[in-house]
Amino acid sequence: MPERGEGDAPAGAAPAEVVERADRDDVPTVTTRRGKEVAAAVSVEALRKYREREEREINRTIDERMANPAPGTPVEDIMRETRARSE
Repeated sequence: MPERGEGDAPAGAAPAEVVERADRDDVPTVTTRRGKEVAAAVSVEALRKYREREEREINRTIDERMANPAPGTPVEDIMRETRARSE
C-alpha cells in the first residue's frame, strides 16, 4: 500500500512523469499491475540512503556476532542438519 506522499501509477504510466516526480519532487511512485505493487521509482538520493542504511545494518549485525564470545555452530553440524532435512 503506498505511504502518504507516494504516487501510484499503473504499469502503462508515462515514464517521464514518474521520473520527474521522483527527481524533482522526491515523491516515490509505486507501479502496479492488476492491483499488485510490482515496482517503485525513487530518487537516486533515496536509493543511496536506503543502501547506506542497509549496509550499516549488516555491519552492525556482523559486529554483534563477532563480539559474542560464544563459539559459532560448527560447519559439520550445519551439514549434518542440512542432509537430514533433505532425506
